[in-house]
Amino acid sequence: MTQLVSQAPQKALAAMREFGRMCAMGLDIIIAIFKRPFQAREFIQQFWFIASVSITPALLVSIPFGAVISLQIGGLTSQIGAQQANGAASVLVVIQQASPIVTTLVIAGAGGSAICADLGSRTIREEIDAMQVLGVSPIQRLVVPRVLAAMLASVLLNGMVSVVGVVGGYFFTVVVQGGTPGAYLASFNMLAQLPDLWISTLKAAIFGYLAGVVAAYRGLNPKGGPKGVGDVVNQSVVITFLLLFFVNTVLTALYLQLVPAKGT
Repeated sequence: MTQLVSQAPQKALAAMREFGRMCAMGLDIIIAIFKRPFQAREFIQQFWFIASVSITPALLVSIPFGAVISLQIGGLTSQIGAQQANGAASVLVVIQQASPIVTTLVIAGAGGSAICADLGSRTIREEIDAMQVLGVSPIQRLVVPRVLAAMLASVLLNGMVSVVGVVGGYFFTVVVQGGTPGAYLASFNMLAQLPDLWISTLKAAIFGYLAGVVAAYRGLNPKGGPKGVGDVVNQSVVITFLLLFFVNTVLTALYLQLVPAKGT
């Protein structure tokens, strides 16, 4: 027990060092984005791959998300006599919160794990070391196209998930719960506003960036050979999920402070 207690500060320091290195790599990626040459072909290939493996899961996840949100909000508003706010409340929750989170969970689970596994396998085969010996930057050549592809795919999938979630919410509110279509649509203008869409898009881009950075960092730093690649893939998904909810809380708090609610 004493040994475990004495090792706790060392593990905490090691975790802080890893987090610091990951943040430094994130800054290097931002700087490398503006350097030339830009790997356009790699970017297109990675974007197509991430989008192709993420579209179907995102669709399948967004439908129950919209349904659960609509059913829960519909039941709550019926209890307090505010059924006319069903549409606005459902749209706000889906667009501001559910869509970016669902999109990033899918991007991290499908695309991010593939990025981490690819870079991890290149690392254990010493391809990354060979690139550095030849004077080629792995960040600019391999990481930047993948991070940008994850960001673009996240933004586009966020729009798709938002549409599917709103349509699903309309269906379950109007058809399942017997709501009025006109009242549901008219309530959009009650609380929803254009900045809600902007913050959703911004969240999707930031979350996609985080998913790409975490996957790339863990992929470039595997330990223990092929088994280590599998371990870092799992770690990258878990770390992305933790960062996602933390950053989402911060962005939501800032948005609610900076952007006044409609009608106030």
